Amino acid sequence: MIKVNTDAQNIAVLTFEVSDKPMNVVNETFLNELNDAIKGALSNIETKGVIITSNRPEFIAGADLELITSIKNAKECYALTERFHKLFRLIETSGIPFVAAINGTALGGGYEVALGCHYRVALNNSKAKIGLPEVTLGLLPGGGGTQRLSRMLGIQNALPFLLQGKTVSPEKALKAGLINDLAETEEEMISKAKAWIVENPNPKQPWDEKKFRLPGGEVQSPKGYQVLPAATAMLTEKTFGNFPAARLILRCLYEGLQVPFDLSLKVEARHFAKAVLSLESKLMIRSLFYSMNECNKGAARPEVEVSPVKKVGILGAGMMGAGIAYSSAKAGIEVILKDLNQEVANKGKAYSAKLMDKAIKRGRATKEDKEKLLSLITPTTDPSAVKDCDLIIEAVIEDRDIKATVTKETEAVTSEKSIFASNTSTLPITGLAKASARPKNFIGLHFFSPVDKMPLVEIIMGEKSSPEALATCIDYTRQIKKTPIVVNDGRGFYTSRCFTTYIIEGICALNEGVASALIEMAGKAAGMPVGPLSIADEVSIDLIYHILKQTAADLGVDQVEPNTFKTATKFVTELGRLGRKSRKGFYEYPDEGQKYLSPELDKLFPRSETQPSLDHLKRRFLTIQTLETARCLDENILTSPRDADVGSILGWGFPPYTGGSLSYVEWRGPDNFREDCKELEEKYGPRFKAPRNISSLVDSFYD
Repeated sequence: MIKVNTDAQNIAVLTFEVSDKPMNVVNETFLNELNDAIKGALSNIETKGVIITSNRPEFIAGADLELITSIKNAKECYALTERFHKLFRLIETSGIPFVAAINGTALGGGYEVALGCHYRVALNNSKAKIGLPEVTLGLLPGGGGTQRLSRMLGIQNALPFLLQGKTVSPEKALKAGLINDLAETEEEMISKAKAWIVENPNPKQPWDEKKFRLPGGEVQSPKGYQVLPAATAMLTEKTFGNFPAARLILRCLYEGLQVPFDLSLKVEARHFAKAVLSLESKLMIRSLFYSMNECNKGAARPEVEVSPVKKVGILGAGMMGAGIAYSSAKAGIEVILKDLNQEVANKGKAYSAKLMDKAIKRGRATKEDKEKLLSLITPTTDPSAVKDCDLIIEAVIEDRDIKATVTKETEAVTSEKSIFASNTSTLPITGLAKASARPKNFIGLHFFSPVDKMPLVEIIMGEKSSPEALATCIDYTRQIKKTPIVVNDGRGFYTSRCFTTYIIEGICALNEGVASALIEMAGKAAGMPVGPLSIADEVSIDLIYHILKQTAADLGVDQVEPNTFKTATKFVTELGRLGRKSRKGFYEYPDEGQKYLSPELDKLFPRSETQPSLDHLKRRFLTIQTLETARCLDENILTSPRDADVGSILGWGFPPYTGGSLSYVEWRGPDNFREDCKELEEKYGPRFKAPRNISSLVDSFYD
């Protein structure tokens, strides 16, 4: 796994390659071999320095999470962190220079290996990422990362990398101080590493110097008094205390930066153990790492051979169509962007130009990249322009008749092998496929807005959708670097159906006389991105109205929630309050300044004298979404817990700390969840009735 080559200058180059994993990761074997290799190099009195590098595209992608998830108690956790700390302190205090030659991505435990070295030179690869993203999985750096990075950069500059898990390219890592130098080739990287070793024969880490002072000010200093309390306040305001790891990181900094370095490592180890053993980290790792990786690898893909998508036709150049066109062209796929109006089609292409201009301004793309991407997009009004497309994505208005017309028009000019996907968010695919002469090739491909930012694509199987259609859509979704989930057909499918319950519950609470500000605060306090009334405005109230009206027409008025239907109808047909797009909805949107909850709400929805607690509303909002997820499982709309949890987090922002809308039952505890349902059912009715099999549903899916 680790090769050691010593040159004529007596500089040892340790090159590692984890053979039993798809990427280099820190695991038991790696730790043992690195420890042996370093001790071996140090045992040779002729060794002038050591370079640590990799023989794979990445430096080290991070710690092997199997190593973390296998930990059963604090004692095991302390033992693991002690191994890291002893090894890195051996490097730091060896008396000879150690250089990390970072040839690719260095994340988490991988970057901590680099931090343990005296110097870091990285290959200038824009695709590589450097940083400490542990907090995004409910963890914190456990190999000294919180203490070394903050001592290198100062508290304020280290916070984005520790609290947000921010990762950056090598070029930006150099500017931020995460590395010391850049090289354009691997040869230059090793050459620079050796040159530094020769010039610095007796290095010391700054924190091992007697005169060391924390950059930017000590914890107990005027600057420290400003930074840490402000960071704590901002964290509380943003997360409402829902992410324990972030709080523990702040404690690592506050406590660890006031004691000698070796003692600070013990501080970090104690808080690391708390994070590792937390329920939040268990659920986040399961959903955001294991389950998401399964989705990204196409776990639901049937074993059939289909050709890669080389050319895609997009019908409708509005916001969704334009976003899909950009994402496709960015992946190198040729795009035909078709609309009824040439001006609209051109505007759809211009959307990609605007996004590329932003990328150029931020240093993430070049003018050549922009020209190449735009050359792949052809705006047109000609229906026959899509004739040789492998995949057609229909992204027109949510109207069944218009979609039927577009389907027939397109199938008249396309190949029998061409796959036709509808980007509908609510209309059943089986019903839409009735307009198709080739229903086996008809499937749902639900993108989320804005497409360039939202990572999820929901693939919907109609009754007659073929394995080939599914395979094509999964392959295409992976081509454009989105995460696919696969669901069966039904009104609202999975994401729209469950997400809508959050909006409906907020509007119901408003009708009950709950203060609008309390409703919005409860949504955010529960961990949702924004409150339900704010989301209603963003989605647009007229869209909600049309969906409810269509549902009532198709299934009967008793199948829609009456308060929501009444409110949406009044807002659209009487008040003209359509949401953000009309500059008024539940909120007001002034020309200047931030939006604010409309004072009209108190007139339209008189406040009740008695208001529910914040905790009650939080549980109400999360419980209803979880119950709808359980119903989707029960009705076979969902067939995988993986898709349920990943889809809920990526699709509509269900709180990640819970692991997702299905894992919420485990986070809350099955007994507590049932009690919540009982309480809410008594107060609000049968929509909160818990399925008898809620525990077995979760247990059987996650065995």
